[in-house]
Amino acid sequence: MARGERRRRGAPIDGGRTAEGATRGGPARRESRVGVARGTVGGAVLAIVALPLALTLSGSWLLAWHRARRAVTLHSAPPALPPDSSSPAVAPDLFWGTYRPHVYFGMKTRSPQPLLTGLMWAQQGTTPGTPKLRHTCEQGDGVGPYGWEFHDGVSFGRQHIQDGALRLTTEFVKRPGGQHGGDWSWRVTVEPQASGTAALPLVSLFFYVVTDGKEVLVPEVGAKGQLKFIRGHSSELGDFRFTLLAPTSPGDTAPKYGSYNVFWSSNPGLPLLTEMVKSHLNSWFQHRPPGTSPDRYLGLPGSLKWEDRGPSGQGQGQGQFLIQQVTVKVPFSVELVFESDSAQAGGNQALGQLAGSLLTQALESHVEAFRERFEKTFQLQKKGLSPEEQALGQAALSGLLGGIGYFYGQGLVLPDMKVEGSEQKVAPALFPPVPLFTAVPSRSFFPRGFLWDEGFHQLLVQRWDPRLTREALGHWLGLLNADGWIGREQVLGDEARVRVPPEFLVQRAAHANPPTLLLPVIHMLKGGDPADLAFLRRAFPRLHAWFSWLHQSQAGPVPLSYRWRGRDPALPTLLNPKTLPSGLDDYPRASHPSATERHLDLWCWVALGARVLVQLAEQLGESEAAVELGQLAASLGAEEILDELHWAPELGIFADFGNHTKAVQLKPRPSQGLVRVVGRPHPRLQYVDALGYVSLFPLLLRLLDPHSPRLGPLLDVLADSRHLWSPFGLRSLAASSPFYGQRNSEHDPPYWRGAVWLNVNYLALGALHHYGLLEGPHQARAAKLHNELRANVVGNVLRQYQATGFLWEQYNDRDGRGMGCRPFQGWTSLVLLAMAEDY
Repeated sequence: MARGERRRRGAPIDGGRTAEGATRGGPARRESRVGVARGTVGGAVLAIVALPLALTLSGSWLLAWHRARRAVTLHSAPPALPPDSSSPAVAPDLFWGTYRPHVYFGMKTRSPQPLLTGLMWAQQGTTPGTPKLRHTCEQGDGVGPYGWEFHDGVSFGRQHIQDGALRLTTEFVKRPGGQHGGDWSWRVTVEPQASGTAALPLVSLFFYVVTDGKEVLVPEVGAKGQLKFIRGHSSELGDFRFTLLAPTSPGDTAPKYGSYNVFWSSNPGLPLLTEMVKSHLNSWFQHRPPGTSPDRYLGLPGSLKWEDRGPSGQGQGQGQFLIQQVTVKVPFSVELVFESDSAQAGGNQALGQLAGSLLTQALESHVEAFRERFEKTFQLQKKGLSPEEQALGQAALSGLLGGIGYFYGQGLVLPDMKVEGSEQKVAPALFPPVPLFTAVPSRSFFPRGFLWDEGFHQLLVQRWDPRLTREALGHWLGLLNADGWIGREQVLGDEARVRVPPEFLVQRAAHANPPTLLLPVIHMLKGGDPADLAFLRRAFPRLHAWFSWLHQSQAGPVPLSYRWRGRDPALPTLLNPKTLPSGLDDYPRASHPSATERHLDLWCWVALGARVLVQLAEQLGESEAAVELGQLAASLGAEEILDELHWAPELGIFADFGNHTKAVQLKPRPSQGLVRVVGRPHPRLQYVDALGYVSLFPLLLRLLDPHSPRLGPLLDVLADSRHLWSPFGLRSLAASSPFYGQRNSEHDPPYWRGAVWLNVNYLALGALHHYGLLEGPHQARAAKLHNELRANVVGNVLRQYQATGFLWEQYNDRDGRGMGCRPFQGWTSLVLLAMAEDY
């Protein structure tokens, strides 16, 4: 019987007894006293029960609140970089840069409130209606190939862009001086792609400046819509001036006729710049050079008008957007000059305006210096590599450096509530505003910071310019929250946010990512550069906190095991739930996700991290941390622990462990599409038979002794064309695997299920080179495999680059064809280090 039913039936009896007692006098009073006593006792009992419950609930709420707060609280350790490290006072030569990798050409300052410049262009009259306006790098806009031929990461760059029948060359040079980041100049050259073109097209270039409301811009208008110059002022830049010079013929100073249009408005928001210009290209104008018949073109308003302009020329509220359109018959060149008043006063004025022949001389000088420095750093010519391979190497490095961006904003974070699945019950919170100076994987598809990509990026950047690597690592470590977590994908600012699908905007504070930032740290330790060691001393508390969070938060089901948190749930539409935090996305794991899983690659990352942090602590004299980390490193350095947790005797390889069956497949179902079907044998706890990159991690991270009995079997599967070896590099998943080349869902094609990826092939080359130098039973074989794999990888990347003009995200293991997004001059640029045999 229910408790409520007993209460309802008991009420008349109590009531009757009270009434009866009232007629008898005394008994009623006695009963009343007893009732009061009973009520008092009952209340006390209720209070005793309720108080701990209330305290428990209150404590749970406080704990949840505490965890939520820590997730969006910056770490208290001292910063790895000096205060104001991005300011023109501290790093003047890095203040301006091509830090907008998602646009074809643009520059900005390293500032939370930057002054931004950019280029758009359109070929007039080729299509009905509004001409195609080019601005942001897009995967499917038909532009390409494009990329930096030269870029030194600091002072200059030259980029080529093919757009149909047009070839654009964008160049810039910076000139130091003053207290505000110095001067710089652009040159944009537009030529026909094919020589001898009969009908020369009419092209409009759009040069623009954008402010956020704090800078003053005062344009000075000349005749027929041409801006003589733009004066400006900001607290960071002081007084400055932009001058757009008249167009000339390429390579000389002969003037060319240009038609001008100008547009000035409040800043609509950076993601809306392109659409704003498109919407105002609604008036027809005539381009009429003397002595020729006129051509019609679509242009911006012909005169400078802006009702919102204040008396000082300063925008009201959200800033200003000022754009000059210049329309010219190809071929032609146009130069834009930025001059800082403090630089001019400091001596640059005596040098002359950085334009015309002076700009040409500066560019030629920088190109020569780049080539000399490139050969000195990588020695490709000395090693006998061909001119074509050297050009590939220069483009790989330049594309990576030209893809460095500066971002500022707030990310969305979902706190770690320490109970898997519970995180969905709390709302994401805004992380504090933070800056990030980082390379990006792809200007067209991934123009933002990715944690595990960045460690690979900095392996190459560190060889070229160690200071840039210190800047990037310092910024990434500045993202550390109070627990020691760094979000794996950084979506900072409006321009970055607009290009990210909503489901990827929120970063989960329970999810890790491979700690690849330790890879350039290893190189720093080996090099012993005093500036690097000084940086590592400042960075150590943050590196230690980051690694400690990884080690503790991703602990596995048994001691010294590890498990990636954040696998996708076992949805009926997924062949194998993804493990996005691992960086290997759809690489097959246990078929049925559970807390019993042990992930081999994560174990190897933690083992490597412990080893590196111990070396760092010992070198820096951090004795307490060295002892603490040394115990973990010793435990993880024992191969018997690795064997016990991850050696699968029945498979003859290292493997993940979990609740698994290989009897899964996607089958079509009416009205449902492809649905996962699980057959027999049913899932059970066992090693996961998914031979591929994960299986190689003890080799890839050089964790095995050269005399290890496990090294030989790993070399066997690596070198077997039935499994991982291909003429184009190592496959991500064995061709013998039932998951090889399989879709993960109806709308999710294979990603890490067979394709050749350069980052892991680079790790493999480094490992084979390493074991090829160490005495042991597999020394000669490892050296031979290194040479053969290097030839396969470099040869295929070169062939695809020559055929398409791009470095690619991944390569087909069957025919070597580039796949995925392009250009992908993130970790695919490691082909340069492979050519240089620098591991």
